[in-house]
Amino acid sequence: MGSFPDLPSSRSPTLALVQPTEAELRDQQSKNGEAWKGALSLDAYLRRELFLANQGLARHDGLTAWALVDTAAKERVVLSGCETLRKKALVAKDGVVKEVLCHGVGSVFCPSEFRGRGYAGRMMQELGERLQTWQADEKECLFSVLYSDIGKDFYAARGWHPFPSSHISVPPATNDKKTLSANATLPQSRPLYAEDLATLCALDEKLICHHMTKLANRGKYSVALVPDVETVQWHHAREEFISNELYGKKPDVKGAIVGNEPGKRVWCYWTRMWYNKDPQNSEENTLHILRLVIEDPAVSDFDHQDSANATSQVATAVASLLIAAQAEAAKWTMGAVDIWNPTPSTVAAAQMVHPSAVEVHRDQESITSLKWYGEDPDRAADSIDWIGNEKYGWC
Repeated sequence: MGSFPDLPSSRSPTLALVQPTEAELRDQQSKNGEAWKGALSLDAYLRRELFLANQGLARHDGLTAWALVDTAAKERVVLSGCETLRKKALVAKDGVVKEVLCHGVGSVFCPSEFRGRGYAGRMMQELGERLQTWQADEKECLFSVLYSDIGKDFYAARGWHPFPSSHISVPPATNDKKTLSANATLPQSRPLYAEDLATLCALDEKLICHHMTKLANRGKYSVALVPDVETVQWHHAREEFISNELYGKKPDVKGAIVGNEPGKRVWCYWTRMWYNKDPQNSEENTLHILRLVIEDPAVSDFDHQDSANATSQVATAVASLLIAAQAEAAKWTMGAVDIWNPTPSTVAAAQMVHPSAVEVHRDQESITSLKWYGEDPDRAADSIDWIGNEKYGWC
């Protein structure tokens, strides 16, 4: 193994999960950047990580770096590493909702020279146990989440159970006359800007709480990551940094809304992700709908089982939002617009906009996964409803 001939077993009692030094974290990011920098240069990627660490969601110990090290080694090295983001969450059972703590796990990485020895597995096993009490002085931590890009098995074996992970895509806008004529019959949307989001996010949290108190699934837990404005701003800070690096400007339109009457509106916000190193090539670049909100409780559905009536009432409004997203996708060199875990009304909307659109069930990338610290943790996938399992929770 090169200059590391005496590496310990992954079962060694001298291995420990610690917070890395600044130098160790920087070195780890330099190594994982080759896999995760996307359209950025390595230098820009490192600057982006520092920039994100200073956003509201990450400040005040909201972001924690972790490293697996051998405490018996003469010279400490990071055998595997990751990060966690502290998130506001809700848990409900039998109509009683309480605010809890949740940790989102990301940046799981084992340097190439240490792979094949089980270090990442050891780290995740220890991390899963540590997160139950990490920063849980004032609020209980009942679950943690991650988004696997290596399939379902590795993390499931360590307690993060895979949940539904699907999406539907529509292409960016075109100037096709037939499409433009069809779109003219839909309700009109108007853009949302950064200054609109705090009020809407606060309303969204109330809607989620209301829904969770009304759930009829007696004996079953419901959980939700709260789509608060700090979470949304973290996603938008990420896109703004990258767009400024690639194009020297930042996108100002953050979403779209249909309707004017509170309680009857339908709206969404999004983020743009660039993966193609050519700023003029849209392949692999994706505009993600972070969150779709239907304010009317008579037709909104967080359980992805909305009725035919809900579909008929909501689909045209969602289609209008998707058209707005398509226009932004074209403007910012995106190859597609994606929305996660679509309801039947969202599928219908996508097919109004793009008739050949189909729901894709992922089995390798962005597998939404949850580790439950409450009762019956081994049955999490069967005993828990994950409300609002959408892209905003990704980290």
